[in-house]
Amino acid sequence: MASSALPVVLTAFLVSFFLLKDSVLLCSADPTDGFRLIPLTESNFLLQKPYNLASADRYSYSNGVRRLWVFSTDKPFKSGSSTDPRTEIRIKGYDYSSGVWQFEGYVFVPSGTSGASIMQIHRAEGEKPATDAMLRVYDGELRFYVGAVLENNVYNRWIKLNVIHDVDGNKLTIFVDGVMKHEAQGRGRSDFYFKFGVYGQTGESNRMESRWRDVKIFKK
Repeated sequence: MASSALPVVLTAFLVSFFLLKDSVLLCSADPTDGFRLIPLTESNFLLQKPYNLASADRYSYSNGVRRLWVFSTDKPFKSGSSTDPRTEIRIKGYDYSSGVWQFEGYVFVPSGTSGASIMQIHRAEGEKPATDAMLRVYDGELRFYVGAVLENNVYNRWIKLNVIHDVDGNKLTIFVDGVMKHEAQGRGRSDFYFKFGVYGQTGESNRMESRWRDVKIFKK
């Protein structure tokens, strides 16, 4: 009985092993596989900061690192706007309304930053709601809006973000350090663009900052 059961047990073990192996390979696959890198120059990085301040008062770019910070008491990015303070970069020249697009970047959030959006997929100007995706930091947690926790303990370390937007499939997929953390449905068609930096939200801290390097855009 024991010897006849051995092949069955061995077969079950091998099947489980290869399923687990395939699962690990799938989870560790590069999110950019199958995508084409879009060339970016400095002209594609449009800074938005408090309208009454010089760029250097809220932004620096040195040794490949973009540092963006803002205070909760700052002015909005343009006179007459009712939006909260921000220092963000809008990816310019690659607005999109179809296809599959991907944002990639390494981000560092200093401790103390809370109630801040650090990355957005923005819809056409004037549309409500204004975004299809917003990644926010609350007390060291990276969240999808105020909902799903994407990553814990994000303060004071570099993490890699990949955000995929399948417009035709109306689907968003978010990876942190190469691991898929969240899928969400989009809000339908529009003209979209990517943004990153810091943008005050509910419960914003007095000072908000994020640092970015190796920001890339991909398309499939």
